[in-house]
Amino acid sequence: MKKHVIKIMLSVSLYLGTLSLSLACSNEKIIEIEKEDLTSQDLEIEDKDDETAIENKEELHVYLCFGQSNMEGNAKIESQDKDGINDRFVVLQAINCPELNREKGKWYKAIPPLVRCYTGLTPADYFGRTMVDNLPDNIKVGIINVSIGGCRIELFDKYNYQTYVENSPDWLKNMVKEYDGNPYARLIELGKIAQKDGGVIKGILMHQGESNSGEKDWPEKVKKVYNNLLKDLNLNAETTPLLAGELVNEDQNGACSGMNEIINTLPQVVPNSYVIPSKGCEGVADRLHFSAEGYRTLGKRYAEMMLSILNYPQ
Repeated sequence: MKKHVIKIMLSVSLYLGTLSLSLACSNEKIIEIEKEDLTSQDLEIEDKDDETAIENKEELHVYLCFGQSNMEGNAKIESQDKDGINDRFVVLQAINCPELNREKGKWYKAIPPLVRCYTGLTPADYFGRTMVDNLPDNIKVGIINVSIGGCRIELFDKYNYQTYVENSPDWLKNMVKEYDGNPYARLIELGKIAQKDGGVIKGILMHQGESNSGEKDWPEKVKKVYNNLLKDLNLNAETTPLLAGELVNEDQNGACSGMNEIINTLPQVVPNSYVIPSKGCEGVADRLHFSAEGYRTLGKRYAEMMLSILNYPQ
């Protein structure tokens, strides 16, 4: 039986030498103690139900993820990526995947793929794994990932996405159809499900920019998407950071590495935003995507930044 020392701040009514104390704690117990026994404000009580103790209350921290192919996952999933996943790391399924026995809008252990049925390893995989390894045991980490390979940031513009999709190639239109034609709406739908399930959205992760490479107004477009997410999910900008990853770096001969200069201006446009460096994250021959090892490293860096924001030791 576990004992807890609880600091009591309460109102006391004196009646016939007995103090009736209304104790504000998880099980709302009312206890009585004799007047002469009250020698300190620190009382030691036995809690018969540890599961209801305040410090053990289960929490679900949710992170929204969106972007294009590097957030969707382009690297082959290896055996190590499916092994050793903590039960506290979960994913809210974004689309129906019968072959994976997963249904849209339901929670599952975060075994990749975390996006669509046949996507690969993503930064979100090792973001979540690193988070649960460094957070208290009562905290679960939930991922919601809605990403489309090859898309421009305009796909997540809730007011103008239709025009963008209508003028896109068929391969992109077919991927968009898996989200009923509106990936942004799916992200909001899933976010609301997570909130209904008791989850608290703690941050937003994005990796996008290859298809907008060189466009200096990209940060403003991202700001619009971010502000719409905050509004539609009733989130506070001060407590909902935006984490954006750099593209394949110049040290990997990245084809769009010049876009990183623009990405690094994002904190000047979105105050509560942070850029995740990609230097040293291994790329592949196409010079656009990361290798599996590159995604593992990048995902851990997202987590390290988020843990720092949350003031959790690493």
